[in-house]
Order: sequence, then structure tokens, then C-alpha cells
Amino acid sequence: MTIPRATVVGSYGVGMWMEAPRVPAKGETLIGSGFMAGPGGKGSNQAIGVARLGLPVQLLACVGTDALGDEAMDLWAQESVDTSEVVRSSDSPTMVGFIILDAEGDNRILIDPGANSLLTAEHVTTFTPAIQDSQILLTQLEIPVPTVGAALRIGREAGVTTVLNPAPAQHLPSEILATIDILTPNQSEARILVGLDANDPRSDQEVAEKILDLGVEVVVMTLGPDGALIVSAQGIERCPGYAIDVVDTTGAGDGFNAALAVSLAEGRPLSAAVDRANHAGALMVATAGVVPALPTRAELDGHDLSKSM
Repeated sequence: MTIPRATVVGSYGVGMWMEAPRVPAKGETLIGSGFMAGPGGKGSNQAIGVARLGLPVQLLACVGTDALGDEAMDLWAQESVDTSEVVRSSDSPTMVGFIILDAEGDNRILIDPGANSLLTAEHVTTFTPAIQDSQILLTQLEIPVPTVGAALRIGREAGVTTVLNPAPAQHLPSEILATIDILTPNQSEARILVGLDANDPRSDQEVAEKILDLGVEVVVMTLGPDGALIVSAQGIERCPGYAIDVVDTTGAGDGFNAALAVSLAEGRPLSAAVDRANHAGALMVATAGVVPALPTRAELDGHDLSKSM
């Protein structure tokens, strides 16, 4: 029997967190607390999340030849992520991100992409055999859009399920949208993708249908504590979230996408895969940080949470 595999094309960076009572206003300095620093980047987070849930995963990313890049390689080795195609570059430092957590546990993030911006379509071409050998390809938008497009095209041509987590949100050309099997935006990202303001009052269903009109096969829109909305040509389904006390929302989407990818690669129906992803996302927000919060398979299977209303 063929063992399912996943490929992830994406980013790595170091996140630096600080807690604050609120987000500072223009020109204002606030006293924060609880400083932490740790590994991040959506590609790395999602690859580690996949590995912790028991699915073999190979990562394509670019990090610097600096100490932070060395730490990334050590981390992936510890987490059983295949890094045989990871690119090391001396032309740019490893990505760094700064995260402010407010009193409600919500976050604001600023990143310098660094070496992530050096990951090219040519690197993806070299990665083609790994993509072709996998059941699912997962990518995001912290790397150049042409690189994302190349990965999705290769996955689509190989018959691999292609999943794009469109974060940070930006405009995407139609030729890329047409290669996406499953798009996983949150509510604001979905609106930005179709040229609306992030807080546009139109319904989530209407926004998702606009995305389908652009060529995407399925939209799985995450709704925070309310779960997720699945919209496709076959219909609409709302998957309720799970009730849990929120500590830190940072990385919840990464846990969601990792669990979704694993569940789909293992053959679960989409609605069941989204339900499991909602469960993983809920567990994520109960723990500070990202990598420390990514659940293992035993943790995900062993936590019985109540559905939110």
C-alpha cells in the first residue's frame, strides 16, 4: 500500500512576540511584557504540523546561511521534516517577524521576508519529483507569487491535490487561481482576494462565490471560533468550530491547514477533513506561540472538545 505523503512549498522565519494591553497608536510607545522568540513562517509551521500528525512531508524553503538558518535546519531535523531540497542563501538573512499580542489574545504581525524572497520557480522545478510523489501540495503567500504559481501548476499537472493558504492576502492572477483545488482564506483574506476591503459587509458566502467565479475549485473559509465555511459548485456547508479558552491566536491557521492537508491525504471526505482541521485550530489557540502549540496526532485524537454554537 502506498504511504500518503505531503509536500510543502513555503517560508521560514523567526517570530518575536511581545504582549501589550493594546496595539500602540501612531507615535506612541507602550510598555510590553512576556517577550518570546521562536521559529515560524507559514511553510515551516505547516510542514511541522503535518509531520506531527504523522504524515511524511518534504519542505521546499529558503533560509540564510546565518545562525537563524542553522537553527531552522536543526528544528526540521528534530521534527522529522525532509529538508533535502531546502535552499541556503548567503544573499539575504533568514526571515524575521514581529508580533504584538493584545489583551484579548489577538495579534498584529510585521515581517521582513528576507531569504524567502529568493525562493524561485527554478527551485520549484527541481522540486518537481517530490511534488509528483505526494498526494497533497500545500503552499502559502510568504514567498514570491511566481514561485507559488509554479508549485501549484506542477501539482495540478501531476494530479496532486493543491491547497493554497492565501496569507498574507494579495491579488493573484487568474492562471494561478485556476490551479487551486482548495483555497483556505480567513474572512478578511477572502475579501482582499476579490478586490474588496478587508471589512466589507458582504456575506461570507457571497465572497466565497466570487472566488469560485475566479477559477478556484473549493473555498474553505476559516471563521475563527465559528469554524469554517465550505463553498463549491456542489453546494455550501458550514462546519462549526470548537469551544476553547483563547490564549493566543497566532498560528491557528497553520494548525488548521496542516490538519486539513493530512486528513485529505489520508482520504477523509472534505467535510470530515475540515472538522478535524477546526479541532486542530482550536487546540492551537489554547497555547502561546506557534510551534509549541502544533498538536501531535495523539493530542488531536485525545482531546474531546465541545462544538461552538
